[in-house]
Amino acid sequence: MDVGFESKFITVDGIRTHYLEAGSGPAVVLLHSGEFGACAELSWEHNIGALARHFRVIAPDWLGFGQTDKLFDFRDMFQRRIDHMTRLVEALGIREAAFMGNSMAGGMLAWALSQPNPPWPVTKAVLVSGGGYAPENQYRQVLNSYDGTKEHMQRMLQVLFFHPQWWSDPYLERRWRLSLEPGSWECTAAARFRMPGRSGGGRNRHAETRYEAIRVPTLIAAGRQDYLREPGWADQLAAQIPLGRVVWFEEARHCPHIDCAEDFNQTVLQFLLED
Repeated sequence: MDVGFESKFITVDGIRTHYLEAGSGPAVVLLHSGEFGACAELSWEHNIGALARHFRVIAPDWLGFGQTDKLFDFRDMFQRRIDHMTRLVEALGIREAAFMGNSMAGGMLAWALSQPNPPWPVTKAVLVSGGGYAPENQYRQVLNSYDGTKEHMQRMLQVLFFHPQWWSDPYLERRWRLSLEPGSWECTAAARFRMPGRSGGGRNRHAETRYEAIRVPTLIAAGRQDYLREPGWADQLAAQIPLGRVVWFEEARHCPHIDCAEDFNQTVLQFLLED
């Protein structure tokens, strides 16, 4: 594990916000996934060190996750998180950066880039198992129904990862313990609440995302064994993005940046460093 990063806090619009920082040079912002217990450290600890040899790396905890304040906006949490991240980027003096998002964050990054006036100053984008259509299947139900037990956490990790080392202790124990931090379960579960009798779940940001409007070079990193996506999804998505391309990781599920960290780091560095 690469551990050469600092844990820092900053107050953004009254919200105590946690982020990891390492390296120097052009900025790279890493946005973590949205499963129960997710945070910047768990998502990016195997990537920050490699990236920090060339870049200033910033990996925030989203609003409601990790060590950032546990707040939830029932009106529109998606937009609240976008706005909070926008203010954090401004507060850290980031005027332009490559952005990388895993799963939930990849979809949010794609949506942001498709807007007429993107909220973040993105020069290049990496979507790690993020963006495009995500089917509602039995594996997604495992993620959405987490009950806080270690046994259920193991089932979640089996959905997310290909290699058994990520389903077992000590990693399993660590993931489980972090998922039990006060307020963590509640903030993640709140996004899944639906009023009885109310159809639908509010705005469909996937349907709103105009991938053809994304104008920055975009790399889609996909795991060939991903249970949460349909076969060939990344190729179909990249075809919609003018400067899109795909890299497949054969022995990875939903988190190729962890399952195949060394190959992932080399591939992403090549993409980020090229003119």
